[in-house]
Amino acid sequence: MYTIIPLLLAHIQELNKQISFLFKFIVKNIPLNIEKSKDNSLFSPKYNKLKVDKLPTIHVPEKKDYKQLLELYLKEHNKPLKPIKSRGKNPVPEDVHCPCCNAPHDYIYDNTGGRGQFWCKVCDTHFNRQNYVDNPIELHCPHCSGALSLEKKRKLFNIHKCRNNNCSYYQSSLKSLSKEQLEEYKSNPEKFKLHYIYREFKINFFKIDLYSLPKHASSLIFRKFSPHVMGLCLTYLVNCGMSTRATSRVMHEVHGVKISHTQIANYATTAAYCVKPFVDSFDYKPTNYLAADETYTKVKGIKHYVWFIMDAIRKSIIGYRTSDSRDTVPCILAMRMAFDKFKKFPGKALKFVADGFTAYQLARQQFALHDMDFDVTQVTGLTNDDEVSKEYRWLKQNIERLNRTFKFSYRVTNGYGSNEGASTHLALFVAYYNFLRPHPYNYWRPLNEVKELEKAELMPAKWQILIELSQQLIINQQKT
Repeated sequence: MYTIIPLLLAHIQELNKQISFLFKFIVKNIPLNIEKSKDNSLFSPKYNKLKVDKLPTIHVPEKKDYKQLLELYLKEHNKPLKPIKSRGKNPVPEDVHCPCCNAPHDYIYDNTGGRGQFWCKVCDTHFNRQNYVDNPIELHCPHCSGALSLEKKRKLFNIHKCRNNNCSYYQSSLKSLSKEQLEEYKSNPEKFKLHYIYREFKINFFKIDLYSLPKHASSLIFRKFSPHVMGLCLTYLVNCGMSTRATSRVMHEVHGVKISHTQIANYATTAAYCVKPFVDSFDYKPTNYLAADETYTKVKGIKHYVWFIMDAIRKSIIGYRTSDSRDTVPCILAMRMAFDKFKKFPGKALKFVADGFTAYQLARQQFALHDMDFDVTQVTGLTNDDEVSKEYRWLKQNIERLNRTFKFSYRVTNGYGSNEGASTHLALFVAYYNFLRPHPYNYWRPLNEVKELEKAELMPAKWQILIELSQQLIINQQKT
């Protein structure tokens, strides 16, 4: 009896191993039977809020002249068109006129009893006073061609929504709901996005200055210290990733130079002021493979964001931006900076890879409105669960590696004291990453080799030469 028990235990352990092996095999190789939506991009309609719909159809109303229409009516009916005699409690205000034919208020009905909709008797046009004043064009749903209604007004954009319940987009979204989700939708419809939605931005992102320089920069007239001291400070601060206080301590204990951390911060601001024009206007000769991502920083203990766009082949940073919010505006500005590096925009040949954040798709729509159409490839998750992730995962890994490199230089600062401080550190980091840092990709040489920088062997001298090159560029720009 006692000899059977060890055999049974060994047999149970063997069965347990086989069950564990089979379970892992099923999880890896046999997909779960989950009903997906028609586009196979989202598993639950709750996440439709993270999806960006395509652009609406824009209709420009045809302008007519109400005087000509009145004359035409007189010829056809042998009698003039009579003005309206208002008998209601809400007469049409005198400053209201038809947006289509410019007919005065005498020919306009109050169509909804004071709720805002009017009807022109001359050209048979229905309009809302607020809509035609704020938005002279008509936005229509691309799925059902119905007019979009203005739902909400935000600081940077307006939200337009298709209210047609017979719209094919709404009907397909409604059919994708399960029974439980349909019951939840009836009780809490605000949790779901089933109707077509379009965000109309109020800002012209293509007139915003991209290359503004940091403020509070000091002059390069050295009274107490030399340019070599400034080069040493930048080397410890940027190259070695040290804080201003640690740099001050090293300068005193190693080089015997007593310099305050405030003076080092002023040197950093001045260097960023000088180097930024050279870094931003350099001809990087970018390829058609770009990767974009955002990471966070802290400014006075509050979360801020840094946006990077890099050439995934040549590894250079060609677009960057700091912001206090994770939204579309800084994303578009960083993309503008990156696209300015192209002498001719590649269009559909561009492989732009980002994560699943909706800001990149919204930014793509804004560029498409300015004849810069391209596709955004979104690599989501941490594992290659689809063919897109398998093909473009390496691009996403490159930008993630850049984020870790930036975090190494950022962590020692324990956050920034102001937005200018964050912009200063970012400008210096990009200059160091693109022109001074040795990379294994380029056989441990800088990514972008400049002949003038090759003459100097030590890093403090390289910083001085980089500042001098940028100063010459600024002088040439001022002359032209």
